[in-house]
Amino acid sequence: MSEATVKSLPPRSTVAESDTWDLSSLYAHHDGWETDYALAEEQLEKYSAFQGRLAENAETLAELLAFDSEIERLLEQLGYYAFLRLTEDQTNSESQALEARMQNLGARAAQAASWIRPELLAIDSDTIDSFRQAECLQHYQLQLERVLRYRPHTLGAKEEELLAMQAEMAQSASKTFRQLHDADLKFGEVENEHGELVELGNATFSQFLISPNRDVRKAAFNQYYSQFEAHENTLAATLSGSIQKDVYYARARGYDNALTGALFPDNVPQSVYDSLIESVRNNFDALYRYYELRRNLMGLDEIHHYDTYVPIISDLQVNRNWDEATDLVIASLQPLGSNYCEVLEAGLRGRWCDRYPNAGKQSGAFSAGSYVGDPYILMNYKPAVLNDVFTLTHEAGHSMHSYYSSKHQSFEYYNYTIFVAEVASTFNEQLLSDYMMKHAQNDRERAYLINRDIDAIRGTIIRQTMFAEFEKITHEMAESGQPLTVQSFREVYGQLLKDYFGPNFAIDDCLSLECFRIPHFYRAFYVYKYATGLSAAIALSQRVLQGGQQELDDYLNFLQGGCSKDPLDLLREAGVDMEEPKPVDTALQQFASLVDQLESLLS
Repeated sequence: MSEATVKSLPPRSTVAESDTWDLSSLYAHHDGWETDYALAEEQLEKYSAFQGRLAENAETLAELLAFDSEIERLLEQLGYYAFLRLTEDQTNSESQALEARMQNLGARAAQAASWIRPELLAIDSDTIDSFRQAECLQHYQLQLERVLRYRPHTLGAKEEELLAMQAEMAQSASKTFRQLHDADLKFGEVENEHGELVELGNATFSQFLISPNRDVRKAAFNQYYSQFEAHENTLAATLSGSIQKDVYYARARGYDNALTGALFPDNVPQSVYDSLIESVRNNFDALYRYYELRRNLMGLDEIHHYDTYVPIISDLQVNRNWDEATDLVIASLQPLGSNYCEVLEAGLRGRWCDRYPNAGKQSGAFSAGSYVGDPYILMNYKPAVLNDVFTLTHEAGHSMHSYYSSKHQSFEYYNYTIFVAEVASTFNEQLLSDYMMKHAQNDRERAYLINRDIDAIRGTIIRQTMFAEFEKITHEMAESGQPLTVQSFREVYGQLLKDYFGPNFAIDDCLSLECFRIPHFYRAFYVYKYATGLSAAIALSQRVLQGGQQELDDYLNFLQGGCSKDPLDLLREAGVDMEEPKPVDTALQQFASLVDQLESLLS
């Protein structure tokens, strides 16, 4: 059945132009791209003219920074165009060639500019402080400050060269994991609820977990984890290698520990990380009540992990075409004001978006906002799937964040960090959910929306916090010399499962193997940003919905801020202080309230 569906997708050449994005804001014609590509290649040679001269005077440093920004802006424009073209149809050889050329050009650019930071940091403090008084460097004050912050964690030229030489070797653990996880592990086939044999894999596992047939879910769960058990020693070794790498680099650069080293780029204190974990742990009662409610509503004697993803209420029967989905999104975003809604509506009804699936198109959805071009959105919109409307408003939140940042900041300060990236997108989801709840036609629709919100908080705040706590514990074990083995990993993760799922949850022995299948663990101390992002979005959306013009202005100023301030400062000025427990506690109080509402509607 799935093969027939894929084969029925239209080729890109037959898709109506009005349903595709218009990339002319980047390049109206391919010739323009080729001209800029040639220009970028030519300009890269000019980096060498500055090398060894940054300590001359402020004017030379300012000239270099301006030149570097212009090259980066040009590379971004070239890169976004090539990337977006490839996502339209990943089988298109011309698009593949564009992307390959950009990867090569990007690597050459990184090499050509690689000397800048070490040479800048080698300038003595008195000299650089005197330079920073010059008028020509005023625009670059924050940029310089962010580089100079790394002075205590930057080694001598020889040591830096040795660390740079280790870069490829340092990726060995994650590369081994990806090859094993994505290519070598074979999970066999599972019979679905329709009696069809379907190949089990990383992509289809989540689909099996939402099967209405419990026997299908259980069979897929056990069969999937049997492969991780069969390779647990190799997987433990790769995860241990990745953790040891993090510890090594943190020590080499003089950070207190691996966690503080990972938080340093965003200037986030460890107290934010620790407070997140503490707040979630202090609010377990509502989570346990939800699992018990889910068990009762599903008519189960005991609830297992493979029972937690299937919808309690199946997806509502809807059929919203693109314009109707846009109507709903724009109506829900009216609290953000006329300018926000008018700009977004023009983009959604115009050609910011590549709307529907076609053969070869990248799956899923994303927003791709750059400084020069429109903030494009890739969708694979399906009119019969309500969640696709939430996906649309999510990606629209990212795009409007990019739109406002690029309109109000210079290139150097427009590109917001990952720490705040998920705030604008999940903020929009909160407004859409609020609007749909107020206009729900019946209790079943309300219950569906409430359950969706519950699972969003559970998956994005609570589950990601459990992952964050696992990362913290295992890195501390490595730092204190404790062995990282199959047994120690499974013991730590097994205890976290007991804590986060509660005393009445049936935890299968094989579930402790889950720690060996999470790709994010190879990019440690990243997942907590999902939890803080949604927590901030919930707090800010409530503030805007319950407030007046000042609260709205505070939020719009946040969208306009780009990276012109540190992420915590941007959020604080918007009205939420992530150094305090209140935002996470507010989100978890909302979770508890939603559980109460669901129980009232369905019990």
